[in-house]
Amino acid sequence: MQNSTTESTPAKAADAPLSHGLKQRHLSMIALGGVIGAGLFVGSGAGIAAAGPSIVVAYVVSGLLVMLVMRMLGEMSAAYPSSGSFSAHAERAIGPWAGFTAGWSFWVLLCTAVGLEGIGAAKIVTGWLPGTPEWAWVALFMVVFCGANLAAVKNFGEFEFWFAALKVGAIALFLVLGGLAIAGLLPGTDAPGTAHLTGEGGFLPNGTEGLIIGLLASVFAYGGMETVTIAAAESEDPVSGVARAVRTAMWRIALFYIGSMAVVVTLVPWDSAAVVEKGPYVATLDRLGIPGAGQLMNVVVLVALLSAMNANIYGSSRIAYSLVQRGQGPAALGKVAGGVPRVAVLASSVFGFVCVVLSYWRPDDVFPWLLNMIGAVILVVWIFIAASQLRLRRRLEREAPEKLVVRMWAFPVLTWVALAGMAAIFVLMAREADTRVQLYSTGAMTLFLAAVGYAWQRSRARS
Repeated sequence: MQNSTTESTPAKAADAPLSHGLKQRHLSMIALGGVIGAGLFVGSGAGIAAAGPSIVVAYVVSGLLVMLVMRMLGEMSAAYPSSGSFSAHAERAIGPWAGFTAGWSFWVLLCTAVGLEGIGAAKIVTGWLPGTPEWAWVALFMVVFCGANLAAVKNFGEFEFWFAALKVGAIALFLVLGGLAIAGLLPGTDAPGTAHLTGEGGFLPNGTEGLIIGLLASVFAYGGMETVTIAAAESEDPVSGVARAVRTAMWRIALFYIGSMAVVVTLVPWDSAAVVEKGPYVATLDRLGIPGAGQLMNVVVLVALLSAMNANIYGSSRIAYSLVQRGQGPAALGKVAGGVPRVAVLASSVFGFVCVVLSYWRPDDVFPWLLNMIGAVILVVWIFIAASQLRLRRRLEREAPEKLVVRMWAFPVLTWVALAGMAAIFVLMAREADTRVQLYSTGAMTLFLAAVGYAWQRSRARS
């Protein structure tokens, strides 16, 4: 009964008050730049230090999983465009409690990430301007992006368009320089051959344990790809926008992530201290003797962090808005003015800034607890995506096959393969001391939200 009730309320009708101010160029660049985050520029260094050259294999495996998740999400989002994205799909497929759990856990993740990205961006700026307070820079960034998101959705789109253009340009330049260096065509450099891939301990210097740590690091570097399906609901043509973004996901992942990791481990010894201390991209450019490489990459990383802040304020506000529209949150968060859910934008920004305050005020207890709680949320969301697609695909084939503009490959086999992959990652997280706490903390939050969502669902059914 619950599924038919959800199905009778089209996502488009629920989302009608939102504007459709995003143009196709915005959506295309959001899709292109959304996969390039600070996790790739900086966080990948820890994965390389653990896995060595086999980090390329780790990124291939996790990249294949992400491709499957994006294909499933694209299939549902093209059929049912909604600012609630996977949360709305989970409600439609499984029940209101599932939409509640997926939506609010993702909201907490995005809002916390806004604070973390603000802190990271402030550290870069205070490195350039020592003596200035970090919190003041975070507050400034928060005000700028909160203000831009409050004004109009096209402001978010414009910021992301230019941010993404810079990130894509930086990665493209890095890949060209790296490719020339590998071929021995870059002036002042010799072709390294396979010396760094097979020397210094070999391709698997730390064995399968190192590969597992690298795999876990690579999985969480892909977070942020879901934003394009949220943004598509406010574009001029949501269906074709989602379809185009999903169909190009494969080459974007292969080029930006796997390609750049291959360049790094071919040109730089995996155990070089600079890979972790400076980041793999700066370490590579320094090794090639590119002048000013460190500062140049700091600018790119700053842009990546600010881009993620902007995208996460946007994404969290739209997820909150969609939840309220479906009766799953405080009514105030659903108020729309000028085509923008302004209260939701403010609430998401304030939550993010509270996280920043906690990082200074309670750095040893509350803040680490918050970070652990969101540690595995993206995997929980992916499981909801796969489970929802399993159920909705059959329903679409039966009731509205014309909506299947994007189709999951080899359904249902690859959907089950993806679910098995996610289960395997959970097992690997439980084996590692560093990730075990994150797994348990995220699990506790998920169970709590599921219980609240189920209780709310039962009370609504009785009334």
